Amino acid sequence: MHDPKNRDSLELLYEVSREFAAALDLRTVLHRVLFLSMRSVGGVSGSIIVLDSEGQPVDTAFLIVGQTHDRTMLQLRTTYEQGMAGWVAKNRQAVLIPDTSQDERWLHRPDDAHERTGPKSAVSAPILARDDLVGVITLVHPQPQFFTQDHLELVKAIADQAGIAILNARLYAESQHQAQVMTAVAKSAAVITASLDLRDVLQRILNQIPRALGAQAARLALVDAEKNELEYRAFTLKGQQRAIGLRVPFGRGIAGWVAMQGQGIIVPDVANDPRFAPDVDKLTSFESRAILCVPIQSEGQVIGVLEAINPETGSFDEQDLLILNGISSMAGTAIRHAQLFASLEAAHSRYRDLFEDSIDPILITDLDGYILEANHQAEAMIGLEKSQLRALSIEMLHDIDWEKVGEKFENLVLGHTVSYEAVLRAEQKRRIPIQVFVRSLQNDGVNNLQWILRDISEGKKLDQLREDLTAMIYHDLRSPLANVVASLGVLASMPAAPQQDESVASLINIALRSTQRIQRLTDSLLDINRLEAGQAIGNRKGMAPAELIADAVEAVLPASQSRKIQLIKHVESSLPQVFVDADMIRRVLINLLENALKFTPAQGKIQVGAKRDDDAVLMWVKDSGPGISKTDQERIFEKFTRLSAEGPRGLGLGLSYCRLAIVGHGGKIWVESETNDGSSFMFTLPLMGKALQDPTQDQAKV
Repeated sequence: MHDPKNRDSLELLYEVSREFAAALDLRTVLHRVLFLSMRSVGGVSGSIIVLDSEGQPVDTAFLIVGQTHDRTMLQLRTTYEQGMAGWVAKNRQAVLIPDTSQDERWLHRPDDAHERTGPKSAVSAPILARDDLVGVITLVHPQPQFFTQDHLELVKAIADQAGIAILNARLYAESQHQAQVMTAVAKSAAVITASLDLRDVLQRILNQIPRALGAQAARLALVDAEKNELEYRAFTLKGQQRAIGLRVPFGRGIAGWVAMQGQGIIVPDVANDPRFAPDVDKLTSFESRAILCVPIQSEGQVIGVLEAINPETGSFDEQDLLILNGISSMAGTAIRHAQLFASLEAAHSRYRDLFEDSIDPILITDLDGYILEANHQAEAMIGLEKSQLRALSIEMLHDIDWEKVGEKFENLVLGHTVSYEAVLRAEQKRRIPIQVFVRSLQNDGVNNLQWILRDISEGKKLDQLREDLTAMIYHDLRSPLANVVASLGVLASMPAAPQQDESVASLINIALRSTQRIQRLTDSLLDINRLEAGQAIGNRKGMAPAELIADAVEAVLPASQSRKIQLIKHVESSLPQVFVDADMIRRVLINLLENALKFTPAQGKIQVGAKRDDDAVLMWVKDSGPGISKTDQERIFEKFTRLSAEGPRGLGLGLSYCRLAIVGHGGKIWVESETNDGSSFMFTLPLMGKALQDPTQDQAKV
């Protein structure tokens, strides 16, 4: 047995100190210390386990008969936690074990069984630097009782010398590791953020992982929050591409666990981890052995997971976890940006499709009215290309209704549409009647104006045709019709001959009533044109409301009797006279009564009445029909309006005439109705002697 002398010890310590100063690489320092210790103290194997500031093993050097051997992190942790090195570190006390077979602090592994290697002798000491534990050194000799107390003291002296050097080398290694992490992350950042296409971004993220971690494969899944699932979207290996689109629920597999927990995990052996699910492996015929998985987060939410699989070194470590977390951090931002960009592009595409495919011409202008964009329909209608239109303002194409849009378009509240009619000044001196719809909208955060120019040429032609037809009716039919009415009146008043059948008199009365109805229609058409032109009502005189109602009821009585509909009058007694054109108001009442007869079922009731209402008389006609919806109540007084094609036929002019006639007299007309509860048409007329409203003002409101 070799007994170290003082001189040998000093020479050893000097040589050890010199070796420490010669290198900063941690592995180099550890190997030199072990080599010198084993050469001077003895032993066939030795190890140094390096600890971090938290007391956890981070590196090791292991020599057997002068040859370097590597141990995995799993082996290192097992040796440290269950063996003699762990006991030394925990107690910070050097230990001499003459016979390892007799000491429970020695870890007996399968390759160290008694029948294979036999008892041994071991010596171990803590490595301290400024009272901080930085490692443990252990030497082993195959001969029991080989090491003595002198050997232990020498190992302790070497450990004291090695403390500062190992600490410096460890800090240097940590700084190097940190630099490697930062370099890997920086390289990944430059590549990942170079695109905004989501598919390209996902593939760029994955391509960094094998390079940065030395992994055989990598894969990425995104969260579907609505279904609580992960969807695999990208793989590095071509053979795994067939698993794209595979979905797994939250909580299933390593990736599902990470998505739920929101934290990274190292799985050194998936076969022994109950969380592992072989879904992807079965689909791709790939074997996963070790997995490093981290969540991808954005704005505090897990939006996906990254997996690195099967490292070249056999196992992942904390540094790998740090690198993958760094890549994941950038991936979250890049993926969110790509998703937002894709959503924005899709929205722009939808808007562009709607914009270009619209059947109406559309122009986009700034808030000063200068044209920024035009669709194909606008180009075709105006006769100019987009480049030419962009040199114009909207005011150059038509006269803007400033009263409606407001000065500097101040009336155009975001989302509210203003409409008016105008004439478009197109190329080749064409003039096109248009309905303009203009509203304010936001485009990429900038307020613009959208102008829809709807061609109403056909509608105008139809309106002109209707007006021509109306003019023809009251110009060409009114005079001969008056002759027919007069002739029938004479026949009806002549005394009946003895031989004349009563049926002839009845037929004459029917013809007389029918021609009188046609005459009322032609008179109403004439009045509509006159009132719309702003002509004042001239033939006005005082009339009793009761007399007007009685005349109207008498005109419609035969029609009500044929359908057994009861006409009920409610006329307030002692009503003052109204100042009206009696024929026009009589026709208003007849129109309302005939309208009520159309919609009142057989054997129903119609009420007509009048009462005093301040400086006016309120008159009404109430039916017991199906009623009118709130929406339809707004438009029933418009010309040529019919609520249903299945209802009673007509031109849709009766109520329009009523409104023009009542407003022309300075009164008001409206309807009160509920669905399935009948309708009440109500109007007011000024009393005799009261000041009249300016008819021109009311005409403007119609």
